[in-house]
Amino acid sequence: MLNKIKRIDWVIVGILICFAVFSPLVIHSATHGDPNFQGLAFKTVILYGIGIVVMFAVSIFDYRLLLKSWPITMGITILLLIGLFFAGSTLNNASGWYQLGMLSFQPAELAKITLILALAQLLGRRGGDPLSFTRDLLPIIGVTLVPFALVVVQPDLGNAVIYIVILIGMLWIGGVKYRHVLIAAVLAVVMLVGIFFAFKDFNDTTRYFFKEVLKHEQWFIRIDTLINPQDATKDAKHQSEYAMIAIGSGGLTGDGYMQGELKRRSFVPYTYSDAIFVVIGEEFGFQGASILLLLYFLLVYRMILIAFQCYDLRGSYMIIGIVSMFVFQIFENIGMMIGIMPVTGITLPFISYGGTSLVLNLACIGMVMSIRIYQEKYQLDT
Repeated sequence: MLNKIKRIDWVIVGILICFAVFSPLVIHSATHGDPNFQGLAFKTVILYGIGIVVMFAVSIFDYRLLLKSWPITMGITILLLIGLFFAGSTLNNASGWYQLGMLSFQPAELAKITLILALAQLLGRRGGDPLSFTRDLLPIIGVTLVPFALVVVQPDLGNAVIYIVILIGMLWIGGVKYRHVLIAAVLAVVMLVGIFFAFKDFNDTTRYFFKEVLKHEQWFIRIDTLINPQDATKDAKHQSEYAMIAIGSGGLTGDGYMQGELKRRSFVPYTYSDAIFVVIGEEFGFQGASILLLLYFLLVYRMILIAFQCYDLRGSYMIIGIVSMFVFQIFENIGMMIGIMPVTGITLPFISYGGTSLVLNLACIGMVMSIRIYQEKYQLDT
């Protein structure tokens, strides 16, 4: 046990402690004076305590056992996602939560971990050799599309897109052939260009497709607001406009802790969760936001170092999947607050309020620690 503790990356632990101190402070500022959200900061402290215990528990558990059990964990996750259609609670227009008394659980967050385990094991079968389209790529894509489809119909486009990002990140280092990359890139460009012109030139037709066919007009509003901000309604662009005003008002050093006027006057909704970067930008300014981004960079850097030092390719694949997930969530969350990405329900990792996401993000860090701890044992075993 002592040898395992010595091999824990204490730099990562130090970064997480910084997040554990900063997150409740910012959440307290975001909810101060609003009786509907009192106590969220204290709950965040408790969730961090639970999450850190989970992180250390996962870190001393051999990650290879988790990899071998991926069919079981994926099966449980899929059953939980299907169960939402019958017993799910609706929050923010998405029926993606199980309500357990005062607690809530979001299976879409769990699906990120189970997908990473599944893809790492499937990619590891090739031992670094180029991936075959029929034997490797098709099963890998199929495993990804099952949770993707179940989460899209909730509708939760934000988390569903993260599954695709995880897939792309893990395939990139998993031995995908260049011709397959080229084909995928061409299809992606064609799709993006098609979406752009659909929203630019066929606005009413596109709205009808989203509203009547997909039954998710909210997606149309969010994408249309990004592509055609000059034509968007006041309500549609309210959050992104005031978010940019609030962040800009912070300037270099910010207005000061708990001094954010735009935040306190509720111009920007969900400042304790999805829009928490607005509070950081307004109250701590460019300097505070830069320090937060630096901490994220150091966290990602340390995880990539562990991936490079890993003897087991499956461990490296797992870490890259986790890194891809974190990097995209950070980019999307901050990007939607500064007007370069559509608004989605993606939280800022380790900072936003959210029980399921916080605990499972810390569990992901625990898996990274497990990979580092068991590398010496893996080398001896092989």
